[in-house]
Amino acid sequence: MAAQKGDILAQGPSRLGFSRALWLALAAICVPALTVVTAFGIAPGTVPQDAQVHLVKEAIPVPELAPEAAPPSRYVTQERVLRGDTVAALFDRLGIGDPRALEWLKTDATGRQIFRQLVPGRTLQAETGGSRELLTLRYFTGPSTLIEVSRNADGTLSSTKRAVAEVPRLVYKTATIRSSLFAATDAAGIPDAIAMQIARIFATDVDFHSDLRKGDTFSVVYEMVYESGELVAPGRILAARFVNDGRTYDAVLFHDEEGNDTYYSLDGSNRAKAFLRSPVEFSRISSTFGARFHPIFKNWRAHTGVDFAAPKGTRVLAAADGTVVSAGVRGGYGNAVELRHGGGITTLYGHLSAFASGIHSGAHVHQGEVIGYVGMTGWATGPHLHYEYRVAGIFQDPLRVALPKADPVPAKLRAQFQRVADDARATVDLVSTAAPARFE
Repeated sequence: MAAQKGDILAQGPSRLGFSRALWLALAAICVPALTVVTAFGIAPGTVPQDAQVHLVKEAIPVPELAPEAAPPSRYVTQERVLRGDTVAALFDRLGIGDPRALEWLKTDATGRQIFRQLVPGRTLQAETGGSRELLTLRYFTGPSTLIEVSRNADGTLSSTKRAVAEVPRLVYKTATIRSSLFAATDAAGIPDAIAMQIARIFATDVDFHSDLRKGDTFSVVYEMVYESGELVAPGRILAARFVNDGRTYDAVLFHDEEGNDTYYSLDGSNRAKAFLRSPVEFSRISSTFGARFHPIFKNWRAHTGVDFAAPKGTRVLAAADGTVVSAGVRGGYGNAVELRHGGGITTLYGHLSAFASGIHSGAHVHQGEVIGYVGMTGWATGPHLHYEYRVAGIFQDPLRVALPKADPVPAKLRAQFQRVADDARATVDLVSTAAPARFE
């Protein structure tokens, strides 16, 4: 026992030395850590006892808030000109209750042009105030120009004629004929104004009264005109292709030497004839050239022209460039216009309801210019145009007489035209191979 006790006492200093060393090491590690923890633990909540606190008061003026006046009321409306419309009727539909503005338009040099150029299908935009007073009026005289009337700060009105500000947007369409041109364009979402352009462009090769076949196709690239973000009207056709009974016809818009828009085939030949076959915008033939039983006199007589049935007020176009020989009442023809053209050719347009502005003896007209409106004056049983074509005073059938082609692209513009034609061909090729759809 004593020996064991001695052994324990002998081992004691060694164990004690090891334990002391271990504790010292642990302390060296833990004390700094605890110090850091403690520091982090108390630092956020530490408030220095000697910090000086000063309370500062300052008066801040607060402005008096008065109720803001409501902005003046402005109402925007848009209408299209209908057959037989007047400016007064359009003011009513546009919500304009401003008799003084209407009277002012009649006296203003630019404003009164609206009265003389009310063409069905054209667009008017108006802005009115809370009392229906006229603030702004825009009348689009064409796809790229407009007459604008504005109310000034002093309450007076002023007018100007200017170009449409926005660049037209292009639309690409292709369609198939099932029954008629207008049925096909309606199905494809193509405006009627573009359909009429198609008929005019290809009228020298396709008789849209009788030549259409089920399965005919056409592709067209055309403009849509916008002003201030609002759709105004269809613009021009830039390129088109019509496939009729297996025959393909192309057209591309090109500016001639005088800056006029002219349609040519891709080979540079003019798409237009020197004369239009039909001087009425898409009508139907109600009586052909030759002998017929007269509907009024009830006997057989020679019919010296072709009758085109169309609603009263439909525009009648000059068949070719020429000079007005006469414009007035002419016996059984009623209101009639006679034009003299080159080569001893004259044309006559009878039974008109009215004459277009500026049509009088000696006036010069261009092909496609409006010279009058369909009516039933004179010896007529219904609204239609009687159209005559004479060569050296001899009556010819307007539907069968050989019509000369108009001039082709001038030689000096040929290279410029070819670039335009190549671009048009590539675009129409792409459009025609696409499924009937709308691309904008």
